[in-house]
Amino acid sequence: MAAERGARRLLSTSSFWLYCLLLLGRRTPGAGAARSGSAPQSPGASIRTFTPFYFLVEPVDTLSVRGSSVILNCSAYSEPSPKIEWKKDGTFLNLASDDRRQLLPDGSLFISNVVHSKHNKPDEGYYQCVATVESLGTIVSRTAKLTVAGLPRFTSQPEPSSVYAGNSAILNCEVNADLVPFVRWEQNRHPLLLDDRVIKLPSGMLVISNATEGDGGLYRCIVESGGPPKYSDEVELKVLPDTEVTSDLVFLKQPSPLVRVIGQDVVLPCVASGLPTPTIKWMKNEEALDTESSERLVLLAGGSLEISDVTEDDAGTYFCIADNGNETIEAQAELTVQAQPEFLKQPTNIYAHESMDIVFECEVTGKPTPTVKWVKNGDMVIPSDYFKIVKEHNLQVLGLVKSDEGFYQCIAENDVGNAQAGAQLIILEHDVAIPTLPPTSLTSATTDHLAPATTGPLPSAPRDVVASLVSTRFIKLTWRTPASDPHGDNLTYSVFYTKEGIARERVENTSRPGEMQVTIQNLMPATVYVFRVMAQNKHGSGESSAPLRVETQPEVQLPGPAPNIRAYATSPTSITVTWETPVSGNGEIQNYKLYHMEKGTDKEQDVDVSSHSFTINGLKKYTEYSFRVVAYNKHGPGVSTQDVAVRTLSDVPSAAPQNLSLEVRNSKSIMIHWQPPAPATQNGQITGYKIRYRKASRKSDVTETLVSGTQLSQLIEGLDRGTEYNFRVAALTINGTGPATDWLSAETFESDLDETRVPEVPSSLHVRPLVTSIVVSWTPPENQNIVVRGYAIGYGIGSPHAQTIKVDYKQRYYTIENLDPSSHYVITLKAFNNVGEGIPLYESAVTRPHTDTSEVDLFVINAPYTPVPDPTPMMPPVGVQASILSHDTIRITWADNSLPKHQKITDSRYYTVRWKTNIPANTKYKNANATTLSYLVTGLKPNTLYEFSVMVTKGRRSSTWSMTAHGTTFELVPTSPPKDVTVVSKEGKPKTIIVNWQPPSEANGKITGYIIYYSTDVNAEIHDWVIEPVVGNRLTHQIQELTLDTPYYFKIQARNSKGMGPMSEAVQFRTPKADSSDKMPNDQASGSGGKGSRLPDLGSDYKPPMSGSNSPHGSPTSPLDSNMLLVIIVSVGVITIVVVVIIAVFCTRRTTSHQKKKRAACKSVNGSHKYKGNSKDVKPPDLWIHHERLELKPIDKSPDPNPIMTDTPIPRNSQDITPVDNSMDSNIHQRRNSYRESVRNTPSTDTMPASSSQTCCTDHQDPEGATSSSYLASSQEEDSGQSLPTAHVRPSHPLKSFAVPAVPPPGPPTYDPALPSTPLLSQQALNHHIHSVKTASIGTLGRSRPPMPVVVPSAPEVQETTRMLEDSESSYEPDELTKEMAHLEGLMKDLNAITTA
Repeated sequence: MAAERGARRLLSTSSFWLYCLLLLGRRTPGAGAARSGSAPQSPGASIRTFTPFYFLVEPVDTLSVRGSSVILNCSAYSEPSPKIEWKKDGTFLNLASDDRRQLLPDGSLFISNVVHSKHNKPDEGYYQCVATVESLGTIVSRTAKLTVAGLPRFTSQPEPSSVYAGNSAILNCEVNADLVPFVRWEQNRHPLLLDDRVIKLPSGMLVISNATEGDGGLYRCIVESGGPPKYSDEVELKVLPDTEVTSDLVFLKQPSPLVRVIGQDVVLPCVASGLPTPTIKWMKNEEALDTESSERLVLLAGGSLEISDVTEDDAGTYFCIADNGNETIEAQAELTVQAQPEFLKQPTNIYAHESMDIVFECEVTGKPTPTVKWVKNGDMVIPSDYFKIVKEHNLQVLGLVKSDEGFYQCIAENDVGNAQAGAQLIILEHDVAIPTLPPTSLTSATTDHLAPATTGPLPSAPRDVVASLVSTRFIKLTWRTPASDPHGDNLTYSVFYTKEGIARERVENTSRPGEMQVTIQNLMPATVYVFRVMAQNKHGSGESSAPLRVETQPEVQLPGPAPNIRAYATSPTSITVTWETPVSGNGEIQNYKLYHMEKGTDKEQDVDVSSHSFTINGLKKYTEYSFRVVAYNKHGPGVSTQDVAVRTLSDVPSAAPQNLSLEVRNSKSIMIHWQPPAPATQNGQITGYKIRYRKASRKSDVTETLVSGTQLSQLIEGLDRGTEYNFRVAALTINGTGPATDWLSAETFESDLDETRVPEVPSSLHVRPLVTSIVVSWTPPENQNIVVRGYAIGYGIGSPHAQTIKVDYKQRYYTIENLDPSSHYVITLKAFNNVGEGIPLYESAVTRPHTDTSEVDLFVINAPYTPVPDPTPMMPPVGVQASILSHDTIRITWADNSLPKHQKITDSRYYTVRWKTNIPANTKYKNANATTLSYLVTGLKPNTLYEFSVMVTKGRRSSTWSMTAHGTTFELVPTSPPKDVTVVSKEGKPKTIIVNWQPPSEANGKITGYIIYYSTDVNAEIHDWVIEPVVGNRLTHQIQELTLDTPYYFKIQARNSKGMGPMSEAVQFRTPKADSSDKMPNDQASGSGGKGSRLPDLGSDYKPPMSGSNSPHGSPTSPLDSNMLLVIIVSVGVITIVVVVIIAVFCTRRTTSHQKKKRAACKSVNGSHKYKGNSKDVKPPDLWIHHERLELKPIDKSPDPNPIMTDTPIPRNSQDITPVDNSMDSNIHQRRNSYRESVRNTPSTDTMPASSSQTCCTDHQDPEGATSSSYLASSQEEDSGQSLPTAHVRPSHPLKSFAVPAVPPPGPPTYDPALPSTPLLSQQALNHHIHSVKTASIGTLGRSRPPMPVVVPSAPEVQETTRMLEDSESSYEPDELTKEMAHLEGLMKDLNAITTA
């Protein structure tokens, strides 16, 4: 501190001489700053420095008595020396004519012969030291209270009493509080000497402990306060001899609630009496206080507790416990610790120019919460339109004028005391640059254009300043560039404005160079304002425009916002809100409505208030709330205030930590785990946890451990072997300790084993093979001093490394299941611990064959050392259920079959709950322990599916994981704004823009819509923005009819079922000019905090990319592209219709001309079996030839599938149609080639059943009828550009797929589609001629594709289909059908005979 003062003196010395030079310079004619419009002087020539001016000593609270003298110290430092004056109760003292008060040379105030009486108290009051330096300013000190002790009065006097020897006694002597220091005691008219056994309490009470015969006598107390002493009654204290008779234990003096300030001492009185003589112990918040080893805690005579140098941590509830072995009594009292105001952030010195806005920052702390007021040059700052208290403590000065210079002090005050801190404001000339760039205390409206100016021409006045928009509370100004700089791209502008008739002028700067408009906010309705605009370039500020007089619009006769709204927490559950009467009440204010809302919720509550303050009770502890006030008059509600946010005070946790569990590590340590209390019950920031533990046999001997607030486990070491301990945990906040958990017990192990090395080999291994299992049994290693945590069993056919199973260390047998019979297995057994696995032991066994029905032995009987296995292995929990409670909380419940029916846990088992989500896929499990049959999983993600499972652990045994339960958390409002907001202009429509965005990264549910806000003023209140709703999850939206060449700002907000999320940052976009041909058709902006910029001008030769590529999502936006796309679609449609009509006509003609031939072909299948063709009979084909065809091509196709089920596209050219010779060999050859081609190129698909009525036509379709279908085959196999699938049918009877083919008649050539048949038909026709049905195929240009389901795109016309069906149905009579089937069966027998031969 001394070094700092020395540095200040050194700095002030140099500053003083510089200050003198500056004064000389200012008094020299012509030394003033240059006026606006001329070249400025060098900045360093006329800048002033801050002057050190502060108090070295400030007065403090003082207690005095009548007739004594008092000195109130005060000393201030400055160069030159300041003038010191004193105020008493806010009024300056006239010390020149005062005989008893005089000013000492250092500035202190001396008061001699203090006067004080019942009706005349001229010296008692509040004193303040005032220091003034001429032409610099004034500062005031903290306020000090002078208290004069009153006349002595006894509120209680001593009374005669008796005490047993060795017990305690008290004698009352209570006086008014300011006289307590002047109280003393006498025994037998002699001054009583105080010691460790006989003490005087702060109240004046005398306490005698461990009484002896010498303590008997006459006692009285005396008050000496400057006047004649005042004596109390004189009483006798008798000391009785100690007897064996017991007496009841009673308190002679109990502690009472006390309030102390940090740094003071406090005594909590507690005196008890009884036989046997009691002992006194103290506890705080259920924690035993160690008064023996503590330096600050002292146990006084009789049992009172003295705490020295009180801190905030000492606050809490104290318990005085008196115990004499027969009974115990206790009393409690609350100690409240208060703190004087302290500055977290002091005001700092500020340089500024006239018309600027500045903010002095001041942050204070204290308990109770201090109030803040501001003083300028010793005078109170009264809030007004230009002096405002913002953010509760900061002072904002708007539109600086020269008279605002001086010293500003922030004075913080509460019930305990007050403090002050100050700063200096220096207003520079406009041509003098501000040294710091920019000062942190300048507001955003005045932080531009502070760079040092250079010499050069200055701009002329801006032209044509007009108010383009006049509202009730804002005015928009526009202007043209100065005549001296018609382009004005590098010019910035400042708009100065003031109320008409008021000299105080404010300034608003443009946001970027070249901008020629500004919106002035927060104006008053129906008020005349005067505006002027000034341009600046790199050389400085130019000429000012002529004043423009504008009157704001009158507002409806409703109240304005209530000024100076403040909110502060008064307790953990209450907040007080204060405000003032609106400046523009527009009539009498009838009442106010106070709205408040918890942060993170959307439910706002209100209450009617008739005064200017209100305290809201019943709030949640340590929770942030927002408040606003609306004034009402006879016309209705007025303008709402801005929201103010404040958090309720913290408190001790109201619930204990959750899921306490214990894990015994070894014979001397136990690991304890827990989870924090539920968030709603923490009531503040958890600063730590208090662990208390004790032996179960000695419940009074409790040990305590503190851990940090982030720690959720603690290893308790140094415990006794084989001893049961009880544990409990409580959470702490800065306010104290919350409730503790219930006591939980665990017992340490009897002995410790070595775990510095791996276990030795198990002492034996025996196997018992069965048919599909092997029973393995073993004994532990012979060295029992090494920890064994389990056994690893490996097994496999020929190798033991195929499978590995781990079992508990207590287990001595295991049955390996699901093995193969008659197989040779190798089995290995290894013991393991945390160090690793030990040496393996090998054994082999052959499982029994299936025919072995010998009895299955469960255990190895011939091994006398094999222990009986554990009859009750741990079973996993069952019935795991997940109950959704909120967006981040799920409750897991389960049952434990190893517990009794009432499911009550009586042992030390605990449960482990694990959970994870599958998004992302590599998410790891999280675990938590619980000692009950439920667990509350918190901190989950909203709208997310989780899976949960549980396992149980008892001692060193654990179960496997239970079956999983699933639960999806509830939705929550989006917690992040939409991303990648971009704005583009729609080509050809300059008044229409397209807004694009991406969903929020934290949607927390299904997005049901968006809200687009846009405005021309980025600083406007959000309720003044225009709203465009977007329903659903669309990510683009058009906004029409915007104003040309106007900057707009856009924000987007996402919505789901739970509400609205946060808004995105403002994105700026300027609509294009209608007549500008050298600009891009659209300017794109991206989110940058409302400071987006336009895209560079690409020139008139720039052409936007085709296909709508100037849309951020590639969506076509050009009208030309849209028209061309429409033409293409219509053309394709017309061509398709024409082709379909041609095909239909062609098929109709073919079908009509050959109906008779079809009937004749169908009827030719009679007893003679003649094949008709060109009016002459032809011999039937050789069956062996057909059989050869069957061998070569078992899945061949018939010449013609059913035309009813096919589409018939036109072949592309004449090469697609190949004539077929009448000879069968030629036909066979062609079919083989066609088949090979189709196998290479055309995959088959599943067949569809066909009606039996179509069989005849399908078997004996006239070859000419195959023409149209062959077109399809060729076009589909060769043309990859078209993929027109066709349907195929499956025969309804296996015999109907065989027929003797007819010889093709001469005439029109036939076309074999040569399509592969289905596997079903292939299996049915291994030895017979095949007629398969046409399958759908898709041309693949040499690429084979897997079979795919086919949908028939179209069918022949209804009339043609009907004719085909009628024709098909009339081909056969029932008797003909029977004969035909009999004939086919004969053919099959012949073919089989030929094949066999």
